Amino acid sequence: MSHTAHIPSHRKPRRSASKLALRAGVAGGVLGTIAVAGAAGPANAEPVTETIEMPTLGSLDTAGLASAVAASAETSQQEALDQSLQAQENAALQKAAKEAKKAKAEADRKAEAERAEKARAEAEAKAAAEKAEQERQEAAERASRDRARTQLSTTSTTSASDSGSGSSDSGSSTGSSDSGSSAGSSTETQAPSGTAAAIVAFARAQIGDAYVMGGTGPNSWDCSGLVQAAYASAGIDLPRISGDQSSRGTSVSLSNLQPGDVLYWGSRSGSYHVAIYVGGGKYVGAQNPSTGVVERSLDWDTPSGAVRIL
Repeated sequence: MSHTAHIPSHRKPRRSASKLALRAGVAGGVLGTIAVAGAAGPANAEPVTETIEMPTLGSLDTAGLASAVAASAETSQQEALDQSLQAQENAALQKAAKEAKKAKAEADRKAEAERAEKARAEAEAKAAAEKAEQERQEAAERASRDRARTQLSTTSTTSASDSGSGSSDSGSSTGSSDSGSSAGSSTETQAPSGTAAAIVAFARAQIGDAYVMGGTGPNSWDCSGLVQAAYASAGIDLPRISGDQSSRGTSVSLSNLQPGDVLYWGSRSGSYHVAIYVGGGKYVGAQNPSTGVVERSLDWDTPSGAVRIL
C-alpha cells in the first residue's frame, strides 16, 4: 500500500459542539421548539441529532405554582410592611429622644435660673439685714454721741458760769483769767472718751506741731493725717485722704456746727483741705509748713462746708 494512501480512521467522530433543541409547550398546548446554538464549530460539525422534550404548561401543577407565587408575594409584602413599620418606629424613637433631650436641657436651664434667683434673693435679704443692723448700730452710736455732746455742752456752760462767779468774787481780771483757764482744763479733763470732746482734746493737744506733707504724727502732721488721728483717738476709723474724709458722714451747714465736725475746703468729694471744728466758732487744723498746727477762727479762712461723722 502506498504510504500516501488514505487510511480510514476507526475513531468515533468527536462532537466539538452540540446543539440542543428545546421544545416546550405553550399555554394553549401548542408545541414550540427553541433551538439554542452553542459556540460556533467547524464547518463539518455534525448536525443536531438530539432534542429534549419539555413538558407543556398544561402538564405543570399550575395551582401549586400560583400558590407559591402568591405566598412569595405575600411574604415580600409582609417584609416590606415590617421594614416600613421598623423605620417609622426608629424615627419615632429618635424624635422622642431629641424631644426628651431638649426638655431636659430646658428643665436644667429653668432649675439653674431658679437657683440663681434664690441665691440673689438670699443675698439681697442678707444685705438688707446687715444694712438694717448697721443702721441700728449707727443710730445707737449717734444717740450716744448726742448724749455726750449734750453732756459736753452742759459741762461747758457750767464751767463758764463757775468762771463768771469766780471772777465776780475775786474782783480781779487775773482771777477771772485763772478761773477761765481752770474751767477750760476742767472741760478737757472731763471730756468722756470716744466722743467729740476726746477728738477736740486730741486736736488741741497737737497745736504747735509741725506741718509735713504726708505726716501722720506724732509730732508732725498734714491736714488729713491730723483729722484721721483725732478720730482714731476716739475709736473711729477714717480714710487717709481729705477728699474721702469729707465724703463721709452727713453734710451740715456752717451755722449748725458742733464740736468734732469735720470742716473741708473745696468740693465735698474733692476737698483739698480739712480741719476739726472745736466749738466757739473756731477750728484746729494743720494749715501749712509756715504755721503748722494752729487754732483759727472760721472768719480767718471760711471753709466750704462741713460733715458730721459722729
